[in-house]
Amino acid sequence: MSAVPLMIGIGAMLVGAAAPALAADIRRTDFRVTTEDGVGIQLRELRPAKPRDATPLVLVHGARVPGLASFDLDVPGGSFAGDLAERLGRVVYIMDARGYGGSDRPDVLSRPAKESKPLSRAHEVVRDIHAAVQAVQQRSGARGVALLGWATGGMWCAYYASLWPDNVSHLVTLNALYGGSAQHPTLGPGSANADPRDRHRFNPDIGGYALYDVASLFPGWDRSIPVTDKASWRDPVVADAYGRAALASDPTSSSRTPAAFRAPLGAIEDSFYQASGRRLFDAGNIAAATLVVRSELDFWSRPEDADAFVRDSGRARSVTLLTLPGATHFVHIERPEKGRSRLLDEIVQFLDAP
Repeated sequence: MSAVPLMIGIGAMLVGAAAPALAADIRRTDFRVTTEDGVGIQLRELRPAKPRDATPLVLVHGARVPGLASFDLDVPGGSFAGDLAERLGRVVYIMDARGYGGSDRPDVLSRPAKESKPLSRAHEVVRDIHAAVQAVQQRSGARGVALLGWATGGMWCAYYASLWPDNVSHLVTLNALYGGSAQHPTLGPGSANADPRDRHRFNPDIGGYALYDVASLFPGWDRSIPVTDKASWRDPVVADAYGRAALASDPTSSSRTPAAFRAPLGAIEDSFYQASGRRLFDAGNIAAATLVVRSELDFWSRPEDADAFVRDSGRARSVTLLTLPGATHFVHIERPEKGRSRLLDEIVQFLDAP
């Protein structure tokens, strides 16, 4: 494994990164942990000036863009993690899965993509979450932690919670797949990721990773915003920061024209099978209080995924299904009135409930 070097210290930020513009009283510290199979995983801690003695929260990104670009942009309205830490008064952590951001990248990521199979599959990423949870438990003294995952991150977090139920006190999934249906317009059988010889199989020739430039991050987002003026829904400053942070997550981005970052394709293979109606884990093993959130205009998850997850979660301490009307897949980095404010309110209420 090859690691991305970090400068770590109390209150330190990554070299070259700007401190987020809001919640200036939140101290950010980057550190690394090692998984049981020897992979270095980066976490960022966001600590309020006077944190409450409350369950810590770990945020997990989705399939393409790693943790800091997903949850801690350095512009107003761009740090969902910072807003949660400030509103909750508790310590929040952001994790990068293996192959993403500041976490270790396998050497095959430096070779042509066709030389490897899809990297960072779910059964591997749950090891990363386990290492992160253990570190947070040690730092906080908490027996259980809260997990929040966006899109594929929601699937990874729920998978983990089904394997280590005693370690997770609260679980929030945001726009996550669960195998609730065999029909999906863009991800499952018949999609561009299907094997041309058998549409029910993932294409075995797709390679280990994909390259994404900034322009590739916005077409799906643009299509899901139901107005012509995208800026009225999505702050251009946040969108620009999102693209810049995604490129900055990979030190090799500038070596390509146009600049592009690498993202493992294991999450896409796992999502293909979830979109095909298969379930990679059993939500019936989850014991945590659970909040299943789905944006009404989400292009990734389906209503059937949320319904099936709730139906299967018979052992959970509690299960709440929340649909955000008129919200999109990217609700947490859109304008407050487009669902972001309500999402924050609902998560705070959920985590603060007795």
